[in-house]
Amino acid sequence: MTELVATTPGLYPLPDWAKDELSELKGHQKGDLISGDEGPEVRDAYERARADVVDAQADSDLDRIVEGQLRWDDMLAHPLAVHENVETGGIVRYYDNNNFYRDPQVQDELTPSGDVAEELSAVDADGDDLQAVLPGPYSLSDLATDEFYGDDADFLDAVADFLAGEVAEFPAHETLFLLEPSLVENTPDDDANEHASEAIDRVADAADADVVVHTYWGSIPERTYAHLMDADVDAIGFDFVADADESLYNINEYGTKDAVAMGLVDGQNTLVESPETIRDRVEWVDENTHTDFDRAYITSNTELFYLPVNKFEAKLEALADAATLAEVDA
Repeated sequence: MTELVATTPGLYPLPDWAKDELSELKGHQKGDLISGDEGPEVRDAYERARADVVDAQADSDLDRIVEGQLRWDDMLAHPLAVHENVETGGIVRYYDNNNFYRDPQVQDELTPSGDVAEELSAVDADGDDLQAVLPGPYSLSDLATDEFYGDDADFLDAVADFLAGEVAEFPAHETLFLLEPSLVENTPDDDANEHASEAIDRVADAADADVVVHTYWGSIPERTYAHLMDADVDAIGFDFVADADESLYNINEYGTKDAVAMGLVDGQNTLVESPETIRDRVEWVDENTHTDFDRAYITSNTELFYLPVNKFEAKLEALADAATLAEVDA
C-alpha cells in the first residue's frame, strides 16, 4: 500500500485580518508588490499571520507543515527580490495568469542571504513535520533578469549555488519542495535540458531531506522530463488537474522516482474537492500507471494564494482527510 502524505506547495493567501492590518501599515496586500524595509509592526503582523496558517495546517492534520510564504509578494522570485545585490524592476506578468511580480534584476554576485532560513526557523513545528519550499533554480533564473553574469548557463549555475547556500542554512526539516513551473511554461532549449537537471541536482544535494521537484500548469515536455529523471531527487510532482493524460504518459513512458507528488486539488479554483474525490483521483493515477509508488505526496497542483482564505482552509482539510481515508481503507 502506497504511503499517502498530505501536503501543499505553500505560498498561502494572507489571513483577512492581516490584509487589512498590513494595508494600513504599509499600503500592502498580498500581490500588491510593495515591499522594502519592514519595521517592527510589519514584522509582528507577518509573525502572527504565519502562526495562523501554521495552526490551520496543524488543525487540518496535514502531514507536512510549510511556513506559508506570506511575505512572498513577488511570488517565486521572492528569494532574489529581497537580495541585497538585486534591484527590483518593473511589474511583469506571472507566467500567463492575472498575477504580477517585480522583475528581480541581478546586478552583483548572488551570495546566500538566510532570508528563507529565518522564516523557516520561525515555524512552530517539529522537524519531522516541517516542509521547506523554494523556487527551483531553473524557474528562479527564468523569472529573473541577469545583469551581472552575462551568460545564461553561468547565471543558472549562480542561481543554483545561491539556492544551495540557502538550503544549507535551513533548520532540520523532513521535505523540501522545489517549485519548477518554468519547466512547463518556458521549457529549456534542447541543449539546455541537461544543464537544468544538473542545477536542480545541485540544490537537492544540499538538502538533508526528501526533495520533491513539483511542476505544474501542465505537463513537462518529453525531452525535459527525460533529463529531469537524471536529477538525484526523491520525487517529481505532476499536475493532474491541468494535464492528467500527458503526465501519465511521461510516467508510463519514461518511468519516475519511487515516490511521486500528485497535484490533485485545483489551487486556482474555489470549488472544494471532497476527500472522496481526492481519494478517487489517487486511485485513478495508481490504476493508470505502471509504477508501484513507495510514497505519494497528495497536494494542490499550484500554489494556494489565489484562493479566498475559507476555501484555502477547506482544501487543506480535504487533503488531510483524503490521506486519513486511505489509512481507513487499508
